[in-house]
Amino acid sequence: MSRYRGPRLRIIRRLGDLPGLTRKSARRAYPPGQHGQNRKKRSEYAIRLEEKQKLRFNYGLTEKQLLRYVRKARRVTGSTGQVLLQLLEMRLDNTVFRLGLAPTIPAARQLVNHGHITVNGRVVNIASYQCRAGEVIAVRDREQSRKLVENNLQYPGLANLPSHLEFDKNKLVGKVNGIIEREWVALQINELLVVEYYSRQA
Repeated sequence: MSRYRGPRLRIIRRLGDLPGLTRKSARRAYPPGQHGQNRKKRSEYAIRLEEKQKLRFNYGLTEKQLLRYVRKARRVTGSTGQVLLQLLEMRLDNTVFRLGLAPTIPAARQLVNHGHITVNGRVVNIASYQCRAGEVIAVRDREQSRKLVENNLQYPGLANLPSHLEFDKNKLVGKVNGIIEREWVALQINELLVVEYYSRQA
């Protein structure tokens, strides 16, 4: 596995708040490293790279995966940046996180990988699965799965449920009603800069 396993607060200090990566907040407001406090003016490339890294670390993707999503977004009509965000937000691990079943996206991915989540009644253990409108996402009907999720629900990652999702807390069942709208994306990001970063490649 090539996903990031290092210190998450280091990333938060460098890139700012990433709600999907961790719930902790850094005590120091400046970037990590020896020269963190006296950073020079950043180049245009550095600004675009930073926005791209925000996406990568927040959604827990490898560079290859993100590039694949960018290419996919380019093929769809409409704003490439917005389509890219929608593709990432509609991933199963992110949807589980947004339903409040897990405190962070890495925790949601673990729930999915370990077979605790069902889509339309069938166990799906692929975190990158694209959720579609009308699909029912639920916790697997076994004690271990329910206990895990009930524990997580006491400390939700994000307070508000996005408008495209609905969730029944008693049954532990959620439903996807449509595609997420831009204003419901929790990550503070300029997606156009990410598209510009990749326009030089691929």
